[in-house]
Amino acid sequence: MSDRVYPEDEIVERLGRELPHWVYEKGWIRRKYKTHGWKSTLMVINTVGHLAEAAWHHPDITASYAWLEVRLQNHAAKGITDKDFELAKKIEDVVQWQPGKEGGALEGTPADQRFAHVKYD
Repeated sequence: MSDRVYPEDEIVERLGRELPHWVYEKGWIRRKYKTHGWKSTLMVINTVGHLAEAAWHHPDITASYAWLEVRLQNHAAKGITDKDFELAKKIEDVVQWQPGKEGGALEGTPADQRFAHVKYD
């Protein structure tokens, strides 16, 4: 894997193609996730933290009651590299996972708003 730093035009094009809910801004790729409250926000933060630690590539995270923002940048390379895109994809896949839409034994959270979790895109 390369630590090649991508220029802005390639970052924007790649995000549009691979990660349409992520944006490039001020040297970071960013994604805001909306949740249904503090408990869900903490669960998403912990999920992102687990994935980042396993990948040994750590995002900046800002959070409030019903949202969090994940920001990625390769600090050592001083820009956006494949590490950022790959971790963003893994975060997206896990946080946006909706097992109830896949069929099978895992039904996902009930439609009842008392059990709402992430506000899926």
